[in-house]
Amino acid sequence: MFRAANSTTTSRNPIPFHAITLATFFGASAAPTPLYRIYQENLALSPVLITVIFAVYAFALLVALLIAGSISDHLGRKPVIFTALVLEIVAMALFVVASGPGWLIAARIVQGLATGIAGASIGAALVDVDRAKGQLVNSIAPLSGMAVGAIGTSALIQYGPFPLHLVYAILLAAFVGQAGAIWATSETGGRRPGFWNSLKPTISIPPQVKRPLALVTPINIANWTLGGFYLSLVPSLVASTTGSRAPLTGGSIVTALMVSGAVAVYLRRSKSGTANLGFGTAATTLGILTVVGGVHLGAVPLLLVGTFLTGAGFGTNFLGSIGTIMPLAKTDERAGLLSAFYIQSYLAFSLPAILAGFLAKSLGYQLTTDLYATAIILVTGAGLLGLRAEASRAARLPACG
Repeated sequence: MFRAANSTTTSRNPIPFHAITLATFFGASAAPTPLYRIYQENLALSPVLITVIFAVYAFALLVALLIAGSISDHLGRKPVIFTALVLEIVAMALFVVASGPGWLIAARIVQGLATGIAGASIGAALVDVDRAKGQLVNSIAPLSGMAVGAIGTSALIQYGPFPLHLVYAILLAAFVGQAGAIWATSETGGRRPGFWNSLKPTISIPPQVKRPLALVTPINIANWTLGGFYLSLVPSLVASTTGSRAPLTGGSIVTALMVSGAVAVYLRRSKSGTANLGFGTAATTLGILTVVGGVHLGAVPLLLVGTFLTGAGFGTNFLGSIGTIMPLAKTDERAGLLSAFYIQSYLAFSLPAILAGFLAKSLGYQLTTDLYATAIILVTGAGLLGLRAEASRAARLPACG
């Protein structure tokens, strides 16, 4: 099957289609971010409710990854991708008709389920065709799609009609087109028995990975907490602290995080996990300090510069965390380890965001940013110190022996 996929002619190569589809899913996931402030004002929602609307997406995505992450191995890639597209069409329709927080929560839950199924099945299809290119696309397409989704939605809000609905109508049309086009692509996977067993989540941490995973955990948690903060509250933070209420301003800040993260992943993809974590920690620390300065000065250019640096650290720390633990797992251990890593990551992505909503409501956006910045820098720095102490200990052992 793999050889057959490699022999496919360029004109029939499904990688471009799958890359665009994957990017569209993640672009749609970022589309609500510039709208959260608009929802907050038009529907009288609190920062807490906004972060709940954000977080239910992450919970649903995690559930989809754990339960349905491997079903395309048993049913084939195309039917599962099609199912994810149908769910996403339903989610976009819910957004279009949403008139209150209940509708938004329902839309985000369906969207999370769709994106989790799509991420796993499209990701597998990409690797089926070309392992090296597939892994690279799987790393870059989500961040690139989120960048386009954030800035595109911001532009439509600022310059287009029907700000609460237009972007979802456009995305709905795009997903309908992709749902039809998927059947024109070649099937890259196959069918095999064991479908019902595949629905049981496999979560395991191999003994040889437990200590390295524990060491990268502080950096990984801080990293995903940072991403959740940006995607849930940053547009409201920008409007509150800079006085700029133009949707493109807040959207450009979120976009900067994703763009620089994608570029960093591409440029540092061949570096070791340890080297990436060192670079990522330094870039994140410098970037966050710059962002805090921009928040206190109300300076949008400073926020952009800081976010570009922070995004480089965000992408590189993710790459470094994966690069530290996954090579240590055997082939039959990787799925269980990845599930454990996803649980850790998506809980850090969602739960602290809800806490940030409570803090923003009671303390304001500026003080909330100060507290989050301090926590992220301290936790990331402690994680890096732990990794370096472990490396020094490992280097001394042979000498002692």
